Amino acid sequence: MSPLNRRDFLKMGLATGAAAALGAGPDLATRVLGQVSTQKKLIILGFDGMDPHLVNVWMNQGELPALARLHRNGGAFVPLQTGNPPQSPVAWSNFTTGMDPGGHGIFDFMHRDPRTYMPEFSAAGTQGASRTFGLGKYQIPLSSPEMANLRKGRAFWQILEDHDVPATVFKMPSNFPPVPSKQRTLSGMNTPDLYGNYGECNYYTTAPTQLSQDMGGARAHEVYVIGNQVEARLPGPENSFLKEREDTFIDFRVYLDPEHKVAKIRIQDHEFILRQGEWSDWKQISFPLIPTQGISGIVKFYMQEIRPEFKLYVSPINIDPGDPAMPISTPDSYSRELEKKFGPFYTKGLPADFKALDNNIFDDEEYIIQDQQVMEERKAMFDYELERFDSGLLFYYVSSTDQRQHILWRHIDEQNPVYDPGLASRFRNSIKDVYQDADRMLDKALQKADRDTVVMVLSDHGFSPFRRTFSLNTWLLENGYHSLIDPRRQGEEMLFLNTDWPQTKAYNYGLNGLYINQRGREAEGTVNPGPEKDNLIHEIIQKLEAMKDPKTGDRPVLKAYASKDIYHGPCVDQAPDIVVGFNRGYRISWESPSGRLLPEVIGDNTAKWSGDHCMAPDVVPGVFLANRPINTKTPRFHDITPSILQVFGIETPQDMTGISILK
Repeated sequence: MSPLNRRDFLKMGLATGAAAALGAGPDLATRVLGQVSTQKKLIILGFDGMDPHLVNVWMNQGELPALARLHRNGGAFVPLQTGNPPQSPVAWSNFTTGMDPGGHGIFDFMHRDPRTYMPEFSAAGTQGASRTFGLGKYQIPLSSPEMANLRKGRAFWQILEDHDVPATVFKMPSNFPPVPSKQRTLSGMNTPDLYGNYGECNYYTTAPTQLSQDMGGARAHEVYVIGNQVEARLPGPENSFLKEREDTFIDFRVYLDPEHKVAKIRIQDHEFILRQGEWSDWKQISFPLIPTQGISGIVKFYMQEIRPEFKLYVSPINIDPGDPAMPISTPDSYSRELEKKFGPFYTKGLPADFKALDNNIFDDEEYIIQDQQVMEERKAMFDYELERFDSGLLFYYVSSTDQRQHILWRHIDEQNPVYDPGLASRFRNSIKDVYQDADRMLDKALQKADRDTVVMVLSDHGFSPFRRTFSLNTWLLENGYHSLIDPRRQGEEMLFLNTDWPQTKAYNYGLNGLYINQRGREAEGTVNPGPEKDNLIHEIIQKLEAMKDPKTGDRPVLKAYASKDIYHGPCVDQAPDIVVGFNRGYRISWESPSGRLLPEVIGDNTAKWSGDHCMAPDVVPGVFLANRPINTKTPRFHDITPSILQVFGIETPQDMTGISILK
């Protein structure tokens, strides 16, 4: 199974459409689970990144009344032990399967191929169409690519399905593509945009010099105003049906009112007017692939400025839930049902466009407005799902609690290198605002719940300031564990293109993982498995934990873990050899996970992304609240899974390492 390949997804979509046109019958797996009545019911609200300290402070101040009511009415409120590392794909996979990463095999956002030293997307993969035929300049697939969610183990809603317990699972992270199920599920974090990326916007401006030099996550286009008109082109996904592959595109035109700050945008069959500072609703567009078919996506337009400079933001092209080019729900009809009810909606896994803020396209206020659009969509769909919920399980996930803290933590942390008192006075309540939105959602759930309904609130991790960066690969270089071909080019190359592998003992890929360059496993391994490797792991751990930041006197690494000591299950041999747990205030540098070695080991984090959780698990616990008592003060995230099964009288499967915590 190869890494996630956008082209194969697009081919699969057209091949599936062709099969339907030929009269292929519906697959049994797409049929909706029959209505089954359960006396016991369970509502779980998953607020990503909700922090126990902030909850406690604002709860005691009376700012979160529903959370306080859930706690005080005989229920539980305790910190929740997160995954190790405390990354969202890892922790939510723990929750989904009831196992730690040694069982489900998700150790990071990013893994690596030891045969090539190249990064791999950890959560999903595809295998291309096995047969194609040529037709002029086109290459037509005769079979659909095999698509797979790479997480091992069974999801709890699949187990519920075995016992005829209905479930709706909304936006579960690390469930792209959705695992086979008759339950209603919608994929969440890790769902890409139409390019196959985490999200890439397009920005059209007559003032490109105002933008950041590094435009990762955004494409900038210089345009010209001629005769009060702007002609532009929206790039789409690569057309893999062409033997000589080319990017697709859609031409569009903007007509500017010569007197007022108003513009008319015409793209395909859409024609709409935006004032300066106004957002459009979603627009469905189609990129041509072959003469009879195209690929559908949805975008929003934000007319940021008309004059004196022209500035137009176009959102990342989201998968169209009404005509999805990639699988995003089970059954397939579920995303279409929601689209018919609500219109197009955000499908990208990380919907708030923090990259637009990082690249100085958005300011803080514009970012909050866009993130609030996401939240309003989520609240409306929650009302719909809650209204019709009458049996089984409803899991509902919210991303804004996480994304807003990542990007706006600098406004509540006076020690942050980019703390600005003026901005802080305007935006310091923006994180509390989204917690209060979450609290209002909980209030509706509590009003819906009867005596037979268990209500839980949980988060996959908490949050910490992110003030200082740690370049793990540079530290390995300075301590003699990594070697460069040309030291004069240090910091210039990514993907370890300047690494001298025959002289290298260890390297870092991902946000917390450190790998030994093991002989017989890595392509150019130098360290023998067994005692030599074990001694090296012990040595590196001791040195990492002993190191101090010369500027602050703090230890950047609170604890480093040998993976064989913390993981259990059949996937342990795929884990990083060491998991690095950073201290409060520290996180891995932006460059190290991609194989670039900075000149300095430690530096200030000057990015707007100023809060994080990729630290040691003890630094960033999540939250657990329930309207039922529990039997422990130290629950683990993967203990919630067997607790779900217990509500419905289902025994815990033997491969789960979690244990039920409900009394």
